[in-house]
Amino acid sequence: MLRLSNPGWINKDLLNKNQVSDFINDDFNSINQHLDKLTSPNPIVSIVIAAYNEETNVIRCIDSLARTKTKYPLEIIVVDNNSKDQTAQVLNRLHVKYVFQPIQGCGIARQLGMEKASGKYILTGDADTWYPPTWVDCMMAKLDQPGVACVYGRYSFMADHNTPRWKLTIYETLSDLFVLIKAYKRPFLNAYGMTMGYVREYALKVGYVDTNIRGEDGRLAFDLMKFGKIKSVFARGSRVWTGTRTISMDGTLSNAIKNRLAMAFANLGSLFSKLQDHDTRTSANSSADFEENMKAIKKKVGVKRD
Repeated sequence: MLRLSNPGWINKDLLNKNQVSDFINDDFNSINQHLDKLTSPNPIVSIVIAAYNEETNVIRCIDSLARTKTKYPLEIIVVDNNSKDQTAQVLNRLHVKYVFQPIQGCGIARQLGMEKASGKYILTGDADTWYPPTWVDCMMAKLDQPGVACVYGRYSFMADHNTPRWKLTIYETLSDLFVLIKAYKRPFLNAYGMTMGYVREYALKVGYVDTNIRGEDGRLAFDLMKFGKIKSVFARGSRVWTGTRTISMDGTLSNAIKNRLAMAFANLGSLFSKLQDHDTRTSANSSADFEENMKAIKKKVGVKRD
């Protein structure tokens, strides 16, 4: 599916507001009116959002979630992971359940949110992401099936004045191809916290890693496989949208494509073998190890960053 423009359901009135002071009372009132109609005191689904220094992004994120159209009673929980900006003040102005986690780490933050949740199912998200109105029902259509323990969705990048959508579509199409390849033997590698869901009862039994390391989402998904299947959600209305911060780390979009293709092909053979059981809490792939592996692969295949 070609995605040649930014989605029409995103609230364009909030897009160009770059400071908390740009958001007026009417913005918060509008979001809260939607939240009051949407959220339930007896949720079946709990949406848990991790936030670290996302004072403006979290407003746009919650605005998108507040416009959800769903048949499931739900609640929204935002975990402030010891932010140093005005994230806490912003959350106090929004009608969401807000908890504070002083220990740094995305997995640690998501763990607290899961423990404070009331729903049977957890959907996780990131504060710098927009969620379509049908996201919840698309994710739940798979997660609510017998024998399913975890689901994951896909994501797209918002075009801006530097990067047009047609270029981003090329990147995303290649990414989706490798998602299909990884789904064969490594479905947990496709589970990203920005659009992921699982059965809360099972997740509480295994829990997130309790250190600040990369890949906390995939580690949880791996441990959840003992309880059921991991399913992909490719429904059109399930795709979430985010900014291009991760792409900008590579300097340019072309660099991002080259780097990820190089890493994907370097690891392609291993994706078709069965992964041995391992302890997700002591295995490799810490943030430091991940960066070193990235450098080694790029050096091996001759890919450079600008």
